[in-house]
Amino acid sequence: MTPGVSVDIGGLRLGGPVLAASGTFGYGTEVPLLERRALGALVSKGIFLRPREGSAPPRIAETPSGMLNAIGLQGPGVEAVVRDYAPMWAEWDFPVLVNINGESASEYGELAARLDGVPGIAGFEINISCPNVEQGGLYFGNDPRAAAAVTESVRKRTKLPLWVKLTPMVSDIGVIARAVESAGADALCAINTFVGMSIDLNAYRPRLSFRTGGLSGPAIRPLAVHLAHQAARAVDIPVIGVGGIIRAEDALEFLVAGCSAVQVGTATFVNPKAIAEIHDGILGFLEARGLSSLAELPRYLPRD
Repeated sequence: MTPGVSVDIGGLRLGGPVLAASGTFGYGTEVPLLERRALGALVSKGIFLRPREGSAPPRIAETPSGMLNAIGLQGPGVEAVVRDYAPMWAEWDFPVLVNINGESASEYGELAARLDGVPGIAGFEINISCPNVEQGGLYFGNDPRAAAAVTESVRKRTKLPLWVKLTPMVSDIGVIARAVESAGADALCAINTFVGMSIDLNAYRPRLSFRTGGLSGPAIRPLAVHLAHQAARAVDIPVIGVGGIIRAEDALEFLVAGCSAVQVGTATFVNPKAIAEIHDGILGFLEARGLSSLAELPRYLPRD
């Protein structure tokens, strides 16, 4: 008998625990490359209210066991999402969540209100790794009060499932996790990329035009597992593990560490079949151990 791998995550019933991470599949045009049977959900590339050009090139640099990116949240804005992409999503047999961004808590809320009820949009993933321009550029995700304010602003404008994507660049991720849970988050995604830099020794300058970028890929996985585990221990809502997953064993580390599902991103740049292989590998792991569902997978979540 094939094990059951469907999961309930923050108000959504997903056919499987492996999701496509924001930023790595654009707004869905890459979906034909996937084996859709294995895709639990897709999170769109991040959007703001208005179109953004993003950073000047070069915007991507390869690093040992990973990559740096400084795309600069290039995007078409909310009107294009409603007009061009949501109708396509409405035809798919898996849910699409929109990754939303803003420069103030009220802007996040306005963006959610514009997308609330649009056919094809199943929920929101809030990116709190943006700078708060109203408070001198402090990143929302570094301050529990600011993170909670964003979450509350969005929660007031929609009844759709609301996931919050946590930044790793904090001293205590549990504090941020509890703050957004209290403000109305239905689930957490842990984690976003780390900030890094790579230097071109021929040009004597950073390889990215923006100087720094987000580090993703296998290099960050042990750090991501630790932070996702810390977040899962801190809250009662589901946590989705993100960071450096390239094979089923990597995903299973997150699941045993307390996560309810995982997102895969950078791995698909080198292997378009990564999501399907990870999904099937999780099934094989459960079968080999005589487990009938993901719910029977042991979790390591000691409470202090």
